[in-house]
Parts: sequence; structure tokens; C-alpha cells
Amino acid sequence: MPHLQKYVVLTIFGLLAVGSVVARSRQADTVVVHGAVLHLSETVCDFGDIPRRGGDSSREIEFANTGDRPLVITRLVTSNSCLKASCSRRPLPPGGKGVIRIVYQPLKSEPGAFSRVIRIGSNAVAGETQLTVCGNSFEEPVPVRKVKVGKTRVKIK
Repeated sequence: MPHLQKYVVLTIFGLLAVGSVVARSRQADTVVVHGAVLHLSETVCDFGDIPRRGGDSSREIEFANTGDRPLVITRLVTSNSCLKASCSRRPLPPGGKGVIRIVYQPLKSEPGAFSRVIRIGSNAVAGETQLTVCGNSFEEPVPVRKVKVGKTRVKIK
């Protein structure tokens, strides 16, 4: 009989402990972060198929400050020279929105599939954020030109 009482008491304490863990996890979902929070509209920017000799391609990625402090983007670092990124360096107030402009220069890289990374440095609570840029650059066939060969005069002095 004493073993049964021990078992019941331990079971009750175990259930109480599980209940307190569930209560703590529910409270953890409502944690409020104080500071700037950078939220990108998308974390992957797909350029699709791009002809190498078609000129530069550009895209814009929207971002927002979902925190309660002003957000300042301090740097945009690209992983390759064929990629350029720019945005405003002004502080973005809480709830404000901005745009990161990305330019891909296909002539500066080899043809084929590509995947590059832009590292976004800011004063956000999460620290540095990454944006992936991908696509496929291809060579277009060069059209053959027909040239009429006629009579030419050459003067030799």
C-alpha cells in the first residue's frame, strides 16, 4: 500500500510540473522584443532566365521595420561583383517601409545558374540578415550576317 501512495503522489506532482511547462510555453509566445526588427517581404529574389547580352536586370525587395525603435541599415555586402545592392541609409521609423534595389550584371559572370547572397547589416535585434539572389544567365546565339561582296577599288601609292 505505501508503494501505491508514493506512485499516486509522484503522478500528481508530474502532472503539475507538465502543466506549469505548458503555461510557461504559452507565455513565451507573447514575448515582446524591444528594438528595431527588419522584416523582408521575401528572402529569395529570383531573376529567372536572363540573356547575358541583354543588359543589366534589376529588382526591388520591400522591407519594413516591425519593431518599436528606428531601423538603420548600415551596410549591404554582396558576395560577387556582378551584383549591386542599394537602399536609403536614413533611419526608418517603427512601422515604416523601404526598398532594397538589386542590380544583376550578367556580363560580369559566367553563363549558367547562379546563386548569390546579400548580407544586410543593421541595428536590428536579430543582427545581420541574408537575402539570396538566384537565376540563370544564358548566351543567346549570335545572328549570322550576310554581307554582299562587290568590286572594290584599291589605290596603291
